[in-house]
Amino acid sequence: MLELYSDTPLLAGVMIFMLGLCIGSFLNVVIYRLPVMMERKWNAECCELLHQPNTITDKFNLSTPASRCPKCGHKIKPWENIPVFSWLFLKGKCSNCKTPISLRYPLVELATGLLSLAVFLVFGPTAKMFSALILTWAVIALTMIDFDTQLLPDDITLPLVWAGLLVNMKGLWIPLDQAVLGAAFGYLSLWSIYWLFKLVTGKEGMGYGDFKLLAALGAWLGPSQLPLIILLSSCVGAVIGGVYAAIRKESAPFAFGPYLAIAGLIAMFSGPEIVSWYLGTWKH
Repeated sequence: MLELYSDTPLLAGVMIFMLGLCIGSFLNVVIYRLPVMMERKWNAECCELLHQPNTITDKFNLSTPASRCPKCGHKIKPWENIPVFSWLFLKGKCSNCKTPISLRYPLVELATGLLSLAVFLVFGPTAKMFSALILTWAVIALTMIDFDTQLLPDDITLPLVWAGLLVNMKGLWIPLDQAVLGAAFGYLSLWSIYWLFKLVTGKEGMGYGDFKLLAALGAWLGPSQLPLIILLSSCVGAVIGGVYAAIRKESAPFAFGPYLAIAGLIAMFSGPEIVSWYLGTWKH
């Protein structure tokens, strides 16, 4: 497969982009359904703890039930589920009841396709590219879920930590010992800030999911990239959060995970170059 990508780079780029569109379509399912699955699990656990019957008994997971229009119940046909193109063909409306379909669905698909193509262009047809695709797709899902619910599901963050350690067993990104240190320092850095903030203010400044996401990024990219990720995420979060607060003119829960994810992708693409440039500038 790597030889095929090397011999036909244009075709390979198109294939990676199309794969990204399809993965983006699946991520839309994950983004919507995984939080609902988590809520149902919590409800079932509470019912069991309180010895009460669980009234929610219908099956609900990433594949069941089939995708339907939330208003009229129209079952989405295969030709209506082609990434981006179906939304354009349907003019952004349900084919049955003409209810508008959110623009976010094709945007997630398109963003996933473009980022997948960027991974191919930066890393080329290598094992590193395939691992980078996994990391990219995971952080896209985490970004959107955190925006919607202020949750970073363990079902994604914890496997991402282990995946970072596994891909670095042979030093694909960094030596294994650096991956272990990156995971540990990533978790402990935000954990320490969390408890310091709570001791000073009596309030919780962030969730445990943020610790796990930074631990995952540390496992993939190493401890040397953690200061860059924290700095970039803080700056981007402060700017976007300030603009959002000014527009809404009211306080609202602040999801830090998306900014960690964005900073993590920046570090994945060009973190070592940014750090080297900064250190070189600082020395002069």
